[in-house]
Amino acid sequence: MQKSLGIRLRELRETAGISQAELSFQTKISQQALSLWERDLRVPNILSCIALANYYNISLDELVGRN
Repeated sequence: MQKSLGIRLRELRETAGISQAELSFQTKISQQALSLWERDLRVPNILSCIALANYYNISLDELVGRN
């Protein structure tokens, strides 16, 4: 079973060893939005996904857990 996007986003952030506040500062995405996404209460738009993929230096497919 594939992990939810929220779990994937949290794991990427924790693996990078950064807080939501730091990720928010680095990507210009609000900490509130990051929190909602990580808890699967909302989903990020494509521009936010691109910003996160760029930050982590991964593809969009990798960001969302696609092989």
